[in-house]
Amino acid sequence: MFNELILPPRSNLAEVKELLAKLRKLGPVVGTDEAGRGALAGPVIAASVFLTPKQERELLAMKLRDSKKLSPKQRDRIFAAMEEMGVVWCAHTGSIKRIEKDNILVASMWTMGMSLKKLAEKLPKPPVCVVVDGTERIQNTKIPQWTLIQADNLAPVVSAASIIAKVLRDRLMVDMAEKYPGYDFEQNKGYPTMQHIATVKEKGMCAIHRPYFCKKLIAEHFSEVISDAAD
Repeated sequence: MFNELILPPRSNLAEVKELLAKLRKLGPVVGTDEAGRGALAGPVIAASVFLTPKQERELLAMKLRDSKKLSPKQRDRIFAAMEEMGVVWCAHTGSIKRIEKDNILVASMWTMGMSLKKLAEKLPKPPVCVVVDGTERIQNTKIPQWTLIQADNLAPVVSAASIIAKVLRDRLMVDMAEKYPGYDFEQNKGYPTMQHIATVKEKGMCAIHRPYFCKKLIAEHFSEVISDAAD
């Protein structure tokens, strides 16, 4: 039955809702997403989530959607609601060492796979499908996958995963701001704001910066500044 379903990489909200309903008749459907892929500092964190139909309805009533489209307060509110509801989820961290060794894309997909593995062990039945945000497939899993562009805004279970990953990572970066002062991690969360780039250029990197990405981005940024000045 699963193999008979066509799971398109691009879809609309109505079609995704219909396909998810068909998949759920076959067994648990889970979602996974990551936070921190584009950062200069800090790890990448992935979360995998299972939602019951009741939990999904209640979270949608709270305006559940892609974490990037929510304010920090909204994300925290929905995260707290998921905790109170007893939503089943697992998260995993991809270290800076792994990011440097494998590259950020490979590290992100590995991290999602690890969070998925931990989630599958918590469920009474193996997932019939995991909805993955984007076009890349997870390599370290045998669970059937639906790679879906903008899944974090189309599939509620992926929206939930994106919120959990984002909240956990933001909290970690606030803690890192105390350990590594001067980089404004409590505000930029490690992402490449203009101020963050300038601070790294002036002070150098700290222990949680990603060396390859920092050096590459900063070199590109300042070459553009020099080029603009010359023009």
